Amino acid sequence: MRVSFLCPAGPKVELSNRFSRAVAVGNPKEFVFGTKEEQEIAEGCNRLIKNSIICWNYMYLEKQIEKSDVTLQTRIVEAIKSHSPMSWAHINMLGEYDFSEEKMRDSCGILPTKATS
Repeated sequence: MRVSFLCPAGPKVELSNRFSRAVAVGNPKEFVFGTKEEQEIAEGCNRLIKNSIICWNYMYLEKQIEKSDVTLQTRIVEAIKSHSPMSWAHINMLGEYDFSEEKMRDSCGILPTKATS
């Protein structure tokens, strides 16, 4: 198995900047002229999307490790050590997304977090 959506861990600042540009589809400079509140909302949305992608990457990797044999687990862990989970090539940034109840069912077998009482 090749963990294809991990990016080589190069200069992390540059990778982070490219990730931000990829998430800010369209013309992100249009918010330069918006109000401070609009700019803060846009930045918060950008951060939420990036964190969601990184979280999904980690959850996917965890599932791959759980279902792999020891040799493959070692290879995946080594790939994680030398790469960044800040990857988005497998995400369609220009897609149309349907968040209806029917479409929100888990197709990857990733269980929701357990509620604590």
